[in-house]
Amino acid sequence: MELGKMNRLTVEKAVDFGLYLDGGPIHGRILLPTRYVPEGTRVGDELEVFIYLDQEERLVATTERPLAQVGDFAYLEVAWVNQFGAFLAWGLMKDLFVPFREQKMKMQKGSRHIVHVHLDPESHRIMASAKVERYLNHDMPPYQTGDPVDVLIWQKTDLGFKAIVDNQFGGLIYDQQVFRPLHTGDRLKAFVQRVREDGKIDLILQRPGHEAATDFAEVLLRHLQTNGGRTSLSDHSPAEEIYAMFGVSKKVFKKAIGDLYKRHLIEIKEEGISLI
Repeated sequence: MELGKMNRLTVEKAVDFGLYLDGGPIHGRILLPTRYVPEGTRVGDELEVFIYLDQEERLVATTERPLAQVGDFAYLEVAWVNQFGAFLAWGLMKDLFVPFREQKMKMQKGSRHIVHVHLDPESHRIMASAKVERYLNHDMPPYQTGDPVDVLIWQKTDLGFKAIVDNQFGGLIYDQQVFRPLHTGDRLKAFVQRVREDGKIDLILQRPGHEAATDFAEVLLRHLQTNGGRTSLSDHSPAEEIYAMFGVSKKVFKKAIGDLYKRHLIEIKEEGISLI
């Protein structure tokens, strides 16, 4: 059984106020209150539950799934603030605590922040920290150029957008690689452009090299086949219009046109491109 994470536990006993789940020899029975018990659940069934501490610091289970678990980075909203710190809404009845010492700037009700969820080593309570850098993995990332990754957009900088890669590493998407609006908290697919010697990851939003153009050539071909055989966009169209319609850079768009042209599948005119 892991505190602050989803667990599969067996129903051990039914009582008037819920179910007791088997937390193992260390944790013993853990209460799942009646409001969270799925209809038809019986003793011996396994349930997927999240384990956390109630207001009296007792282990308790819920079938609700929080927006983040221990070990996760997440973009969460401040629900309320008191003299001890801020409390974030994370999908559970009990909000997630961020003490003042773990805030980079004083959090205000309604503001949203990238935080890391962890167990406090002193109190063993689940809490969050906005001091994200402290919780990133600083080992050499095991990626190769072109590897797909999941990223969480962290913050805008003068160079571009900092991102958290696969929930553990730091990365950067340079401004010249951005062809769509990005905002803090966005989750999206990206590709590794390179891993630098210092372990930093440069990211791009499109698959690199010839493979990207080849993939998009087939997308463009299907688009033409299902839209009357033509499009008004061409290699002279503004990059913004190309991205707005297809979500790719002008460079990838032009390579795809060239590929289809060499295969004698399209013709290029001033008013756009069309199927032959």
